[in-house]
Amino acid sequence: MKFTIYGSGCAKCKQLTTNAEEAAKALGLDYEVEKVTDVNDIIDAGVMRTPALAVDGEVAMEGKVASADDIKKLLG
Repeated sequence: MKFTIYGSGCAKCKQLTTNAEEAAKALGLDYEVEKVTDVNDIIDAGVMRTPALAVDGEVAMEGKVASADDIKKLLG
């Protein structure tokens, strides 16, 4: 599973990364994390608000820091 975090690298982006990793570990998933900070790459991905989280290339959440529990529910 691949998580992509879109954002400037701010504290909110870092928290979203931590929450995604925590959720994946809690579910026992193998995962990798990619961080995208380039504005043009963020726009090309269709992200309008950061921070944003994509799972396997699909933008799942944007504009908020999802909790680990929210991400676990998303991953099902």
